Amino acid sequence: MQESKLSLSDIDYVVFYDKPLVKFERLIETYIANVPKGFKSFVAAMPIWLKDKLYLKRTIKDELSKITVDKGACLPELLFSDHHLSHAASAFYPSPFGTAAVLCLDGVGEWATTSVWLGTGNKLVPQWEITFPHSIGLLYSAFTYYLGFKVNSGEYKLMGLAPYGEPEYVDLILENLLDLREDGTFRLDMSYFDYETGLAMTNKKFADLFGGAPRKGESEISQREMNIAKSIQVVVEEIILKLVNTIHKELNVDYLCMAGGVALNCVVNGRILRESAFKDIWVQPAAGDAGGSLGAALSVWHEYLGNARSSNARDTMAGTYLGSGFTNEEIKQYLNDVNGNYIELCDSDLMPKLAALLDRGHVIGWFNGRMEFGPRSLGARSILGDPRSKTMQTTMNLKIKYRESFRPFAPAILSESANKWFDLDGASPYMLFVAPVVRDKLIELNKDEKLIKGMDQLSISRSIIPAVTHVDNSARLQTVHKETNPRFHELIRQFEKLTGCPILINTSFNVRGEPIVCSPEDAYHCFMNTEMDYLVLENILLTKTDQKI
Repeated sequence: MQESKLSLSDIDYVVFYDKPLVKFERLIETYIANVPKGFKSFVAAMPIWLKDKLYLKRTIKDELSKITVDKGACLPELLFSDHHLSHAASAFYPSPFGTAAVLCLDGVGEWATTSVWLGTGNKLVPQWEITFPHSIGLLYSAFTYYLGFKVNSGEYKLMGLAPYGEPEYVDLILENLLDLREDGTFRLDMSYFDYETGLAMTNKKFADLFGGAPRKGESEISQREMNIAKSIQVVVEEIILKLVNTIHKELNVDYLCMAGGVALNCVVNGRILRESAFKDIWVQPAAGDAGGSLGAALSVWHEYLGNARSSNARDTMAGTYLGSGFTNEEIKQYLNDVNGNYIELCDSDLMPKLAALLDRGHVIGWFNGRMEFGPRSLGARSILGDPRSKTMQTTMNLKIKYRESFRPFAPAILSESANKWFDLDGASPYMLFVAPVVRDKLIELNKDEKLIKGMDQLSISRSIIPAVTHVDNSARLQTVHKETNPRFHELIRQFEKLTGCPILINTSFNVRGEPIVCSPEDAYHCFMNTEMDYLVLENILLTKTDQKI
């Protein structure tokens, strides 16, 4: 509202992305079905529901009332969308497709964990669903928990760990944890899991199957954990590819849209793009529950109100730069207040200077335009580095991000150069696809290097862009388009002009455990509390050595 210069009186509808009463019904039915098991979980959950969640409608109205200028004004009409409808709408309506299959995969909404839809024009028609407790998302989260990462936020660590392992537990998983059918539908054996009624994701039977208790967070990661991560990644890929093939056969359409937290698994997405019968796929960049807000609003606009979709060759997410933006004047005002030392440069001077700094191995905080909506930094709130450096991945992980050394970084590449460096048929503007590095950019490993396993593989340069090349010779790339982010595109173009490389390392502008920075204040604090060398806030450049610490 602030960005659009709107007041609450300009708003016709407010919509919430799921239905709390239906979710509460699922909780009660689940507890009743498992009595007396789950009593501790019931006791822990009920006070929260009885105090807050059951009265969400009243809470929303009370909070909206606080921001109305005219206290006597009527509030906008309040609506509630089904959770998976919100996901499906967020995937289909902004996509470039007039007709498409839609696959939603997450932990659980109200009841659905997997749902399939057919989108045509401004309508979404549900086809079928898999319901709780049988869930790909919760299966993956169970392994996230077992390997010592935080559920609902550490799943990407599990995905990043997988390439270092071997898939030696695949058969164990398929033979014990789930019944997977040829069409991709499945049922989990709940005797191994505790999330249905307990306070943990897995239980002793699960631990016994894999030969030990769950890993404690921050403890050393062994080859066993890497192998387990690889195995569940392979299993999830197999499930989803089977589902996708079934959907294509049933609906007989050319295009696929995806949303839900599992759709952030960019390794799976890359395989769907390369191996499935669909001509193209589009994944909502804010695929998790945050994107449900967008989907709920789009569902009201198109289905509830009957508004038509505009035809477009590309998606309508505007590069997903939907957050807050700040002017040079606002930035300078803040920096003056904190005694920041800076210079202001026009783009024609700034971009070549930044390219030269990156070429010399410096790390730059990049704050540009409106903030990204979703979990990926896409050149609005990013930390940038040189992908050609053999040591940059470890340096940025340990000195800037303060996170595990195995965590990979993404290449941001000029869209027009992508197929010269990666085996990608199409665009990847939202960093949601993993693609192989093309053969002529790889470095042939010697006999001894091929025998190296686990984290020791980090020391091996596999390509001429080693800082963004995974141990399996792939990368999670972002194609940068002049139409949606002209300044970031120009910076990379200047780096290419200087070095011949049209790629920069792009990682989120934050440290481990913190959200991505939003404001100039957030960016300055992150810059000052890490070993970043330079900070760019629009046209304002700060050098770390010039700051008063």
